[in-house]
Amino acid sequence: MVKSENAERLIAENRRARHDYFIEERLEAGLVLEGWEVKAMRAGRAQVAEAYVHVRNNEAFLIGAHISPLKTASTHKVADPVRSRKLLLNRKELDHLVGAVERRGYTLVPLELYWSHGRAKLRVGLAKGKKQHDKRATEKDRDWERNKARLLRHG
Repeated sequence: MVKSENAERLIAENRRARHDYFIEERLEAGLVLEGWEVKAMRAGRAQVAEAYVHVRNNEAFLIGAHISPLKTASTHKVADPVRSRKLLLNRKELDHLVGAVERRGYTLVPLELYWSHGRAKLRVGLAKGKKQHDKRATEKDRDWERNKARLLRHG
């Protein structure tokens, strides 16, 4: 039995990010995780909808992501489901992100958490916030595309 590549790898997705922001650039970052977090992510117990990425001291951190510990996980380690997790990016990427966030007013948004070659990765988007009228325009375009497809199908 062959599993589809995408279904196998996606752990959690932040759908609101595409609604609230214009995503202009995407980067892949590794995460510094503890053992119980990896086990919980394998069981699909992670969520990044409320999370954000913060840059301080030239390091990036994922803040507010929720990874629910399994009941059978470690007994000697106290699990903190919403702890800050360091993101692993190379110096060039970090410098680029710091410049964009501090000088040009961009926001770093976690887009999706996924497995890549057995390692947990986070796709981070460099984004600009949408205004209310932008959100309405996006929704209007999406509705029109949906109606157009329906009209073409039923001709």
